[in-house]
Amino acid sequence: MKKLCAGVIQMALKTETSRTPDEIRRQMLKAYAPLIERAASNGVQVLCFQELFNQPFFCASGEEKWFAAAESIARGPTIRLMQDYARQFAMVIVAPIYEKTDRGQLFNSAAVIDADGKHLGTYRKVHIPEVTCSEKFYFESGNNGFPVFETAYCRLGVYICYDRHFPEGWRVMAIKGADYVVNPSSTPSSQATWKIEQPAQAIANSFFVAAINRVGIEKPWDIGRFYGSSYFANPKGAIIAEAGEFEDELLIADLDFGLLTETREMFQFLRERRPEEYQALIANKVVSCGTASLIDRRGGRPTDSH
Repeated sequence: MKKLCAGVIQMALKTETSRTPDEIRRQMLKAYAPLIERAASNGVQVLCFQELFNQPFFCASGEEKWFAAAESIARGPTIRLMQDYARQFAMVIVAPIYEKTDRGQLFNSAAVIDADGKHLGTYRKVHIPEVTCSEKFYFESGNNGFPVFETAYCRLGVYICYDRHFPEGWRVMAIKGADYVVNPSSTPSSQATWKIEQPAQAIANSFFVAAINRVGIEKPWDIGRFYGSSYFANPKGAIIAEAGEFEDELLIADLDFGLLTETREMFQFLRERRPEEYQALIANKVVSCGTASLIDRRGGRPTDSH
């Protein structure tokens, strides 16, 4: 393809968090419907939503109530509905949900549905933070790596929110041939970083990136305002389309895949990699803050920094 018509939807919560997860899911899916239809009428070929798009960002609560928000990707109501939309509109859809597997495992996931409605596979958030929210209370770390999905329109990668701070996954997806990577998020802080980090990865890996964020304040949790500002960045690092901070919005951009060839031939980042020199990346050691020593993460013992 020479061009890809890509769309993302950012949205505020449509009902009170005191409602049940089932009630919230129904309200959110109802609110998304007209924007999905509008995306189709505007020729969108690949559509992505924000992290946990059919629920609030409940990770600040620490309440067991939200375990009921998890659903099966194979049999749950959300993905079945998205498959219907994908078939109806010949549209690839990335649907980030709270996943419960048949074995009872819980993941922060994104199902990738092809333009014929087939579920191509699932990305599960790998890096689970415990910073301002207790995400580890709700989610296991993803267990299926960093897949790249061969969709009807492009080779598509997915990263979720906090993942974006880790360059390794971006690079793995580039090595696997991703043309376009989406990062559905729920971000109320680091607004300056938001506009730097992902365009930088688009440059470093010579692909397009979509950054998708929710909007609004979700009470009663005091973690700040989700500031929207979803955008598309091209392989030269330019933000080519950007949504506002406060409103629900369908953002659409034409991604010129000619830039993929141009930037890859110009910079040759993948050709010039030297994996044999990067052994420290897999040595399971980190530099301790404030010291020059290396800390063995398995035992916590200082080792010779040389």
